[in-house]
Amino acid sequence: MNIGVALSGGGAKGAAHIGALKVLEKNNIKISALTGASIGSIIAALYAMGYTSDEMLKLFQYFSKSILKADVRYLFSNLKNTKSILGQGVISGEEIEEIINECAKLKGYKYIKDIQVPISITTVDIITKKKCIFTNREINKEQYDKNLFKQKEYITNIEIGKAVRASCSYPGVFAPLEYENYKFVDGGILNNIPADELPFLGVDKILTIRFPAREEENPEHALDLLFRCVDIAFDDRDEAKIQSSNYILDIILPSSAVFDIKNMNSFYEEGYKVAIEQIEEIKKSLLN
Repeated sequence: MNIGVALSGGGAKGAAHIGALKVLEKNNIKISALTGASIGSIIAALYAMGYTSDEMLKLFQYFSKSILKADVRYLFSNLKNTKSILGQGVISGEEIEEIINECAKLKGYKYIKDIQVPISITTVDIITKKKCIFTNREINKEQYDKNLFKQKEYITNIEIGKAVRASCSYPGVFAPLEYENYKFVDGGILNNIPADELPFLGVDKILTIRFPAREEENPEHALDLLFRCVDIAFDDRDEAKIQSSNYILDIILPSSAVFDIKNMNSFYEEGYKVAIEQIEEIKKSLLN
């Protein structure tokens, strides 16, 4: 039984993905393929490269502050090139790329096509408005409806760090990744839960892990209001993307938690708790 896991975006909430994966590990549920957007792309890449949930949590705890720290040299570069200190984002994203490339090097990988476990990571080319998918598998488009591939492009020859950085380039915070003729931004813009890419990776069953908006939440600040609106919009749009899932694990966290790195451990614990509570249903859905 080939089981695929789709990991949604959600910033710091992504630590809950790691908690859920820990439960799968403890219950000997083998993951055969992964897809991810934004923070989900980081976890998908690390897991596909052979990192355990415990190792990923330590990496998150160690690197989270440096990833979100603005580089003064980059801000002055913005001022010089764009006449604005904000430029196209207050953080370059280079730190993400360097960290992931270093993690890949330790496992003997460099390009996404080198990874053995099937994986797809989503991003968006802001110039052409195309969904771009970084993957290590050749997609035989002749087997599928051609409509599935309209406004979509698959890329295999890219460094793992660049692929992840592209998927995590949250507009306004991280600068877009300019690569060849592309200008990549956060994969969540068009596909925040890429469960629909898993069938192309040869899976039999699909587990989707996501962070839906709470039923009721009353944001008091402008940024919290923005994240609440984004969550609601994603919930409505992504429903069609996850219809093929055999099981959907919903982990409910505040919309405002996107950049709340101080509470990553509690997000991890919530992911673990929710997954352990539903593990029997997960097993029935994925293993039968």
